[in-house]
Amino acid sequence: MTNMQLCRFYEPTSEQTRFGLLKDGAIYPLADGELFNLLDLPELPGLSAKPHDQSDVKLLAPVSPSKIVCVGRNYKDHAAELGNPMPDEPLLFLKPPSAIIGHEEAIKLPAASSRVEHEGELGVVIGRRTHGLGDSENPLDYVLGYTCVNDVTARDLQRRDVQFTRAKSFDTFCPIGPFIVTGVDPFDLQVETRVNGQMRQRGRTAAMAFPVSYLIRYISHIMTLEPGDVISTGTPAGVGPLLAGDLCEVEVENVGTLGNPVRASK
Repeated sequence: MTNMQLCRFYEPTSEQTRFGLLKDGAIYPLADGELFNLLDLPELPGLSAKPHDQSDVKLLAPVSPSKIVCVGRNYKDHAAELGNPMPDEPLLFLKPPSAIIGHEEAIKLPAASSRVEHEGELGVVIGRRTHGLGDSENPLDYVLGYTCVNDVTARDLQRRDVQFTRAKSFDTFCPIGPFIVTGVDPFDLQVETRVNGQMRQRGRTAAMAFPVSYLIRYISHIMTLEPGDVISTGTPAGVGPLLAGDLCEVEVENVGTLGNPVRASK
């Protein structure tokens, strides 16, 4: 697939949420249902709709998935920093769609936790229904594109509960965006997280224990992946605390930079 930057935005004139394509600084609305047909197009679709200037619309998280499938301990150095052994097969957990926020929206620190941490990750956006992939099928053929994800985690609650649900599921704990980028090779991309401009995490996806193609095939034999679902592929070492007033940025090479301020919950 050709390289494209895809987004989701609120269009004030129609009071509707639309998908769009960013080209030359303008956002071209896509027709309903066109987003997930892009996998079958050899080149950029015709842009007949009137474009919007980016300043005239509100960018939202670029996708509204039925589920976010996350992978724990997919980088050896991150497992080591938390004192955990590496798993023999992917360690999966889910984040709820209600945790999603977009670029520049605030991560809110819940009163229930005293230690909220960032986890910058490569996100995989599924483009077509995926179930029980066979050995002859290429899992990357089912990918619409890639995005940035911050798997925000209440680390104290994760340690207390043992399982991950509460620690990973607070509202605002899944920033995604700003765009879905197509035509990217996910095998060796740099993933970096900065807090207030200071680098906290830096790793390459080539260091994953289970690469993207393996994860898609593996997950497809457990649950059906629907168009728009997101796989968050794990985080490198360097996770650390977020405090009210911070700005947290997750940058993935060739994909973009996701930035979110941090606020105390009211």
